[in-house]
Amino acid sequence: MKILSRDFTTKEKVLIGILLVIILAFLYYQFVDQPITNAIEKANNEKANNEIELESVNIKIAQLEKMKKEIDRIKAEGTISPMPSYNNSKAVNDLLNDVIGDYSYSITFANLTRDGNLVRREFSLEFAPPDFSAMVEVLTALEKSEFRCLIDGIDFTRIRYMNAERNGYAYNYQAKTTATFYETMVGGTPDSGLPEVKPEG
Repeated sequence: MKILSRDFTTKEKVLIGILLVIILAFLYYQFVDQPITNAIEKANNEKANNEIELESVNIKIAQLEKMKKEIDRIKAEGTISPMPSYNNSKAVNDLLNDVIGDYSYSITFANLTRDGNLVRREFSLEFAPPDFSAMVEVLTALEKSEFRCLIDGIDFTRIRYMNAERNGYAYNYQAKTTATFYETMVGGTPDSGLPEVKPEG
């Protein structure tokens, strides 16, 4: 059975040609252009995330190197802050407020620990500095304060977010650390907040 009883006219051939071009363009867009575009976008996002992670690692390496140099310098110079007598909590709180009062922060104190005449006042600190230098200034101020303070571990994070005003990405920063202030019972007055002396052994 003959399906077509006549040849296509020139107009029909043109329309069929246009239709074929449209179909081919759609197939190219759907199965070639879109997968390639999506793959490129995914690769760019992964590259951006890797760059952020690399920067975070480099920052941590830099801060660890800085801390090591500072420790070496302190050991060489013998400049260690004195230990105040117990109970120095009010002065400690005043110091922390002076050092980080300009930033949003949260402080959590652990229970006091005691070894003979040595009292440890441990705490966790989270704050939002405007940049890495500000974080270093805060930690340096604590280490070089009039009270003996040991910084133990630092976590500095850069948080990327979309800023509508800039029509692009901007960054917030968060710093976390744990530290200990040291006090002595020499000249101190025991009170209800003071734990019992740890038994030897």
